[in-house]
Amino acid sequence: MIRLFIVVAIILIAVLANRLLRNRLSVAPTQAGPEMPTQIDRTDFAHPASEWLVLAFTSATCTTCADIERKARVLESQSVAVDVCEFTAQRELHKKYEIDAVPTLLIVDRDGVVQKGFLGPASATDIWAALARVRDGMIHPHDESCS
Repeated sequence: MIRLFIVVAIILIAVLANRLLRNRLSVAPTQAGPEMPTQIDRTDFAHPASEWLVLAFTSATCTTCADIERKARVLESQSVAVDVCEFTAQRELHKKYEIDAVPTLLIVDRDGVVQKGFLGPASATDIWAALARVRDGMIHPHDESCS
């Protein structure tokens, strides 16, 4: 009987110690990463009737943004309009589309659906290939994770 009492006491002490330790450990809150819009109102941008729209959300103080802008401008053609939305000049668009990290590059179809997006630096090859894939119907919205 004494042995049973000792075993039960040890188990109770272990359970209490475990609860105390768990309560003392604080779990840091997780922060959600920046998100990209999934739908764009094409009338907010130049050339709303173009087949494809490439949007580069940038900031004048961001060195990576200039690189993304340069890569985006190369995509401009009869069927692809490119619009650069610099934060200081177009703060309201950044706010409307909840752009909280730059550079953000979006490839948008005729209906305003974001077909592909890039957050942060991206290679010209990746951007150009993504545009080619969405134009050929090989990428559907959000099938791939955004880079």
